[in-house]
Amino acid sequence: MNTTITYEFPLNERIRVFIRLEQLFQQFNHFLTGETVADKRAAISILLDIMTIFRRNDLKSEILKELDRHANVLNKIAHNQGVDTLKLEELLDTLSQTSKKLYATNGKIGTHVMESDLFQSIAQRSSIPGGTCSFDLPEFHYWLEQDEATRLKDMQHWSSPFADIRTAIDLILNFIRNCSSPTQEVAEAGFFQFLLDTNQPHQLLKVSLDKSIHCFAEISGGKHRCTIRFMVPSSDNKRPSQSPDDIPFALTCCLF
Repeated sequence: MNTTITYEFPLNERIRVFIRLEQLFQQFNHFLTGETVADKRAAISILLDIMTIFRRNDLKSEILKELDRHANVLNKIAHNQGVDTLKLEELLDTLSQTSKKLYATNGKIGTHVMESDLFQSIAQRSSIPGGTCSFDLPEFHYWLEQDEATRLKDMQHWSSPFADIRTAIDLILNFIRNCSSPTQEVAEAGFFQFLLDTNQPHQLLKVSLDKSIHCFAEISGGKHRCTIRFMVPSSDNKRPSQSPDDIPFALTCCLF
C-alpha cells in the first residue's frame, strides 16, 4: 500500500501539456471500459478536451523533438560503465519505433474525427451546458442506446489517432520521472525555497510526503528559483493556511 502522496510541478509548458494529456488519456480509458450511458458520455467529453489541446498546440512536433532529445541522451551514456546495454538497446528501439510512427502520420492529428457527422454534432452542442440531451441530439441518444460492441467500436475509431501520441507521452514522462533520485528535505515552518542550476535541463519537480502529514504541497517557481509551501486545509471552508510545523519531505528535481 502506498503511504506517500506525490505532487508534481512541471518547469516548462511542454511538460505541463504532456501531464494534462496524460491525465485526460487515463480518464478516457477509465470511462471507455464502462458500459453505462454515463460512462460513454464522460468518455466523449474527455475526448473533446483532448482534441481542444491538440488544436491549440503543435504537439506532434513537440513530441518528436522530445523523443529525439531522449534518444541523444541515451546514446551518450550507452558506453558508460554499469549501463545495462541490453535494456538500453530496448529503450532506444522503442523510441525509434515510436518516432517512426509519428513521422508517418500525415496532417494534424485528430482532424479526421470530425469527418463523422455524429461526432461533429456532439462537438458543436457540447459547448452548451446540457446541450447534448436527447431532444437536442436524437442521433446521439440513439447511439448511446446501442449495444456495447457498437459503441466501443466507434469510440476506438474516434480515439485511434491519439494512440501513438499517448505511447510517446507515457514514454517521455516515465523517463523524466525516473531519471533522478530524491533528496530528503525539511520545510521549516512549512516553507522551503531553493535555487535551480540554470545550466541543467530541469523538466519537473516531485514533492513526496507521508499521507499521515495533514497538509498539501503548494509549489511555485520557474527556471531559477522554486518555492514549496505546505498548506493545512481549513476545516471551516476558509482559505488554507501555511503549516507552522517543520515538514519532512522528499524532493526530486527531474532533469532527463
